[in-house]
Amino acid sequence: MKDKVTTNRIRVEIVKALKNGEFVSGENLANALSLSRSAISNHVKALCALGLDVFSVKGRGYCLPQPISMLEKSEITTILNSSSANEYIQVHNIVTSTNDIIKQRLSELQNGAVCVAEAQTAGRGRRGRQWVSPFGASVYMTMLWRFESGYQSMAGLSLLVGIAVNRTIASMGYTGCQLKWPNDVYANNKKLCGILIEVEGQVGASTDAIIGIGINVNLPTCIDKIDQPYIDLSQVLGQSVDRNLVTATLIQHLWDMLPIFESEGLIPFLSEWEIADLYYMKAIVLQSGKQQVQGICRGIDKSGALLMEVNGQVRAFHGGEISVRQC
Repeated sequence: MKDKVTTNRIRVEIVKALKNGEFVSGENLANALSLSRSAISNHVKALCALGLDVFSVKGRGYCLPQPISMLEKSEITTILNSSSANEYIQVHNIVTSTNDIIKQRLSELQNGAVCVAEAQTAGRGRRGRQWVSPFGASVYMTMLWRFESGYQSMAGLSLLVGIAVNRTIASMGYTGCQLKWPNDVYANNKKLCGILIEVEGQVGASTDAIIGIGINVNLPTCIDKIDQPYIDLSQVLGQSVDRNLVTATLIQHLWDMLPIFESEGLIPFLSEWEIADLYYMKAIVLQSGKQQVQGICRGIDKSGALLMEVNGQVRAFHGGEISVRQC
């Protein structure tokens, strides 16, 4: 474990040295970190394997294609402007997944605790799919929220989180996000954000929701592991994006919205969902396993179920293994 921590620290120090987008020689990096140039080369290769674009030019050294913003706990807490925010937030470098970090520390964390990381080596999406997590390219964040009324009070939680992401991006100047039931945020009909909620607890007792969120911010130019159209915030906004600002703004929206959701459910947020609903009033296909149902999307109900008109009758479909795509 100690060796792993040391390795991750070295790699983060290399990124910090390169973060301004200017060339730094391998010799200077080696001297600064008390390593050989071949060791520096191996660490750079490992960073590239984590999805970070690093140019290597003989005689000049290493360079990022453009500056990147590193996650800084002090910046996040300053933006939140809360004296207690510091004790709720963890900032990590390289983790398996931020959901894993929260789950490992459930017993010691406060309600509303947050974990963010620079990169994930085993990020997960829905149905166990891989969530591609390049170093410094996105927001990888998990929040813990305890529902004292139990699992039944969580109906529609992933939709509420999508609305919080939509509010976050709207505050930065883009109001065209689309919400895809049950757990994605789109822009220009391409995936911008995914949400993965895991649950710990017993039915009828207090339940811990581990709310994982991945927002594409400034993805590398070439990613070969994403199997669907995608977009990032830098494309949507037409400018570079500070991940600390995105992270802090999203945390604040969730801290504001989750208590309301816990007491009132989705009802106060239904109109926001309808405005941004990717499939509202469109012909869609729902697929669950080998079964398909075709109809017209009629939005969602107060429990977060998808409403679909099938043969003239409106039916409610809940989550699970159901996927949605436009006909």
